[in-house]
Amino acid sequence: MNAEVAGQIEEFDGANDIRDAWLQGIAPDASLTVSQWSDLHRILSSRGASEAGPYRTARTPYMRGIMDALGPGDPARRVVFMKAAQVGATEAGNNWIGFVMHQAPGPFLAVQPNVDLAKRLSQQRLDPLIEDSPALRNLVRAARSRDSGNTTFGKKFPGGVLLLTGANSAVGLRSMPARWVFLDEVDAYPGDVDEEGDPITLAEARTTSFGHRAKLFLASTPTIKGLSRIEKEFEVSDQNRYHVPCPHCGALQWLKFERLRWEKGRPETVAYVCEHCEEPIQERHKTAMMDEANGACWLQTAPEDVRQKAEAAGIVGFHISALYSPLGWLSWADIARKWEDAAGDEAKLKTLKNTLLGETWQEKGEAPDWQRLYERREPQTMGSIPEGALVVTAGADVQRDRIEVDVWAWGRNLESWLIDHVVFEGDTGQAEVWKALSDFLPTTWEHASGARMGLARLAVDSGDGASTNMVYSWVRAMGKGQVIAIKGAEGFDRSTPVNGPSFVEVTEGGRKLRRGVQLWTIATAVFKSETYRFLRLVAPTDEERAEGEAFPSGFIHLPAGTTAEWVKQLTSEQLMTVRSKRGYAKLEWQQMRDRNEALDCRVYARAAAWLMGIDRWDERKWGGLAAQLEKGRKETLPAGQPSRPAPATAPATPRKPGILGQRKKGWF
Repeated sequence: MNAEVAGQIEEFDGANDIRDAWLQGIAPDASLTVSQWSDLHRILSSRGASEAGPYRTARTPYMRGIMDALGPGDPARRVVFMKAAQVGATEAGNNWIGFVMHQAPGPFLAVQPNVDLAKRLSQQRLDPLIEDSPALRNLVRAARSRDSGNTTFGKKFPGGVLLLTGANSAVGLRSMPARWVFLDEVDAYPGDVDEEGDPITLAEARTTSFGHRAKLFLASTPTIKGLSRIEKEFEVSDQNRYHVPCPHCGALQWLKFERLRWEKGRPETVAYVCEHCEEPIQERHKTAMMDEANGACWLQTAPEDVRQKAEAAGIVGFHISALYSPLGWLSWADIARKWEDAAGDEAKLKTLKNTLLGETWQEKGEAPDWQRLYERREPQTMGSIPEGALVVTAGADVQRDRIEVDVWAWGRNLESWLIDHVVFEGDTGQAEVWKALSDFLPTTWEHASGARMGLARLAVDSGDGASTNMVYSWVRAMGKGQVIAIKGAEGFDRSTPVNGPSFVEVTEGGRKLRRGVQLWTIATAVFKSETYRFLRLVAPTDEERAEGEAFPSGFIHLPAGTTAEWVKQLTSEQLMTVRSKRGYAKLEWQQMRDRNEALDCRVYARAAAWLMGIDRWDERKWGGLAAQLEKGRKETLPAGQPSRPAPATAPATPRKPGILGQRKKGWF
């Protein structure tokens, strides 16, 4: 009877499914490594990969050790990857996600710097991963299916779920327990998310219930020394570097940029010089050098005490530069060419050091010597525009008792000239001072060609607090085009130093206008660092200029009328490392003198120029502005107006020279 009942139980609908699920639940983790799984099951989609088709770890052999450290069979609990761009790290992370879905199901949390990037990862990377890999296709139902459990930010699969979120979302970071956590581009994470703490700490807290079975993967291109999260994580790891054999002597070494050698101006002659035998290595040898069959391997480079602590804590770290990029991706000649192109440009060198070498950049925040700058003033007359300047912008700093305006002219290669400084005295909470600023907008200045140039754009700071609504109302009254409202923000994101616009509320006549005015947010730290770099540039001598040598890109010209007080204001801040109330270290510009209006106005004028696009203008655009000067000379119309119709010509108001301390509307 018992056997008969047992037979009936085994035959009821769903019995096989229950048994299979139970057996799967008690089954040990897979014996496959992540790299083995990737070679067997991963198909790269043409929608998201440059080389579509079956994934081959042999294409990027240095990724094998990193991927295998992510598997459940490896004792590492925290895997750190400090890397250059375009070395295959993204696909390795996707391989790990696919492996977990297929071989080691459990709750998986994938964190991008923000929610928008998480959405992009889901749509452009993970959806093709699932759809084009047969091993995953049947595990995750199609998103169009009803109740499929497949959404932009969540992917259900048998035995687990993948949740995607942004580091800027505290809710997403504490939404569920997670055994597997992928923290991508951690250097772009905010320091404190929604005042709840560090996003990495919040994500790591999700793994507590899984104990030693949990695993975190932190990957990022580094940024600024002292701020870089990934560098700090790497420094407490065992610091693995990929060592490759020399094709001449066979000695192992990890590739360093300093060993790349080429003839100046001829990057195609580049070769890598072995640090052991000093023989040049051609790039055609790179594929064989990186092959593990020939002895290539990851070796720990951390000091003994650091290595022991890392091993005890289960922290493994890896570093790779673009010098290892496979043939057909980024060549040594490309790297040499990019480095030559960036010579003398610290902004470009910073980007290359981060993205090509995978190393941090040391910001130079020391204030330039104001006396040296004061002594190098040029014969240019204050109020006139020299040859080479082709567009004019201004920045306005709003104080409670005045508005200070600096006017800057810009030429090719970000060369700039201070051409005017004006102070509008008066209570900025009242309309009179704003009327004076309105009257200033049509002002023109004489160019060396004889033409008169008008103000293309004025950026007004709205971050004062006491006068914010007055700024908004005035900008709204002036209309779009010539004037913009701005607000400073922390951060060193050089890719987007100006964000926006966002719409902000304006109160006029007691009535609130929800989308009253557009507001642009400026990473002031970026432009302050740039200004200080430009101020340190050395001008060519008179003899060099006579021989045709130009001023370096970004050079800042100060006219003879510039006062010592103004120059002190321009150099009034210094970049310093400070700690927040929660103990997080950060770089911050701190004021060293009582007044800093000149530096602020320079930053605002620079932001206005950036928004106009001068960083991206080609010679055709600059040539068009030069043609406007010739036309303006003949027709007495304002020149250098690339983004708005030419206003009616306003007569120049005669003004007497003054000094900064008088705070009068007028020249220095």
